[in-house]
Amino acid sequence: MKRYKVVIIGAGIVGISIARVLSMYENFDISIVEMEPDVGWGVSKANTSIIHPCHEEDPEKYPLRARLCREGNSIWMNWVKELDIPARWPGELMVFYSSEDEQEAKKYISFAIKNDVPGVRIIYRDELTSYEPNINPEAEGALYAPTAGTISPFEAVIAIAENAIENGVKIFVETRVINIRIRNHSVIGIDTNRGSIDANIVINAAGLYADYISHMAGVAHEFYIKPRRGEYIVFDEDVDVKPIKILHTTPTPITKGVYAITTVHGNLMIGPTAEDLSIDARESKATTEDGFSYLIREGGRLLKRIPPTLKIIRRFASLRPEPPYGNWLIDAYMEPWGFVNVAGIRSPGLTAAPAIAKYVLKLIAERYDINLVEKSSWIRYRKGIKSIRSIDIEKLDELIRRNSGYGKIVCYCKTVSEAEILEAIDRIIKIGAKPTVDGIKFRTTAGFGKCQGLFCRWRIALLLSKRLGIPLYSVTIKKSQYGLGDIKILLRNKMVSKT
Repeated sequence: MKRYKVVIIGAGIVGISIARVLSMYENFDISIVEMEPDVGWGVSKANTSIIHPCHEEDPEKYPLRARLCREGNSIWMNWVKELDIPARWPGELMVFYSSEDEQEAKKYISFAIKNDVPGVRIIYRDELTSYEPNINPEAEGALYAPTAGTISPFEAVIAIAENAIENGVKIFVETRVINIRIRNHSVIGIDTNRGSIDANIVINAAGLYADYISHMAGVAHEFYIKPRRGEYIVFDEDVDVKPIKILHTTPTPITKGVYAITTVHGNLMIGPTAEDLSIDARESKATTEDGFSYLIREGGRLLKRIPPTLKIIRRFASLRPEPPYGNWLIDAYMEPWGFVNVAGIRSPGLTAAPAIAKYVLKLIAERYDINLVEKSSWIRYRKGIKSIRSIDIEKLDELIRRNSGYGKIVCYCKTVSEAEILEAIDRIIKIGAKPTVDGIKFRTTAGFGKCQGLFCRWRIALLLSKRLGIPLYSVTIKKSQYGLGDIKILLRNKMVSKT
């Protein structure tokens, strides 16, 4: 059996899902290259976090998108269990306020039937509050889709990455691709800012930059990605208006609508906006006052009332890769042999990611005539970091007796212990990512609370400093050092000058 060296470009939800699926087979030696310091720091870390039912996908206009979305919804129900990923399955309500809105909502029933999405139906005002007591009483009704879910997207990427590493995948972070190497019409590897990697197959899952990678390989020169910015508002956990279901307005040609959801971590979140940016604005993540006003207004249409703005703990913006005409580009090429595009994966990319991964496996096996051999030793399950926040006092006492670090609280807003922080550091190191304050945040939720890290960030940085054996000022927050240097040297120099 020939083994193929596979390089996946991009450690977002799509790339990492492809790595997990390919790792099930003996045929592949898999590496992932990621330009960020950690997995899931691109498009995947900031989105609406919804596993869509897929009744909003037009199967005639976007047949592949519709099919993989529906399949992905089902696969996630297993993956969240196998990989211990925080998720909920509350169902969603597409809310309407007029007969015109109602007619728009009803068209999605036919999409649901064609896409085999179960249980989709219209609910009118007389029973709407029994489904969602927090809904705006002016709503005339809603289209109910029971299979909708919410997930923690960054924790999903992390969980899949840890499982992929257990199954032999290698991850290289802070590694930017600068060239696709091709010889005799076949891919032979990639060049990066950190050196070269040989490869028989290169899979382009580079998110916002996937068109750049595609053009490096000499394919799909007409394919360009435009960034679409979406702004969000996050409220504190203690607000008294948090929807049970996923609520959203009727979709428009460019967006599925504004959502009001309760995240898996217990926060009310409203968003996104949808603003198409210029092709060169792929890092433009600024929030705007116009976006904020729009979200407050649209949230007010969905909910019986909006909590006070003083309860807002976070505003952020995400960027989504919008391909030409909304079409995903998934193809395995014979010229050059071994190059695979998984590009322009806009919404519902998060939902479809596991199904995209299986589709890519089948595509390359058929196109490149690979006889797949399953691993007998493949590891299916992964456990997340044990959180003390939700366990009872007896179990917590037992944990503290075994490890006193569980009794030392680092983040009071989210009740995260020192032991959890240290385990997160070790897990980051194990997958080959760069240990950072933000990496800890995404793995433990420390810093996600009311104070947004004001009181715990320095404690986390200190733990990173000690565990890594580096000065405190050298600890990384986002992509920068915590400080510019050892400020005590100023005092020492002053004392020297006096003597």
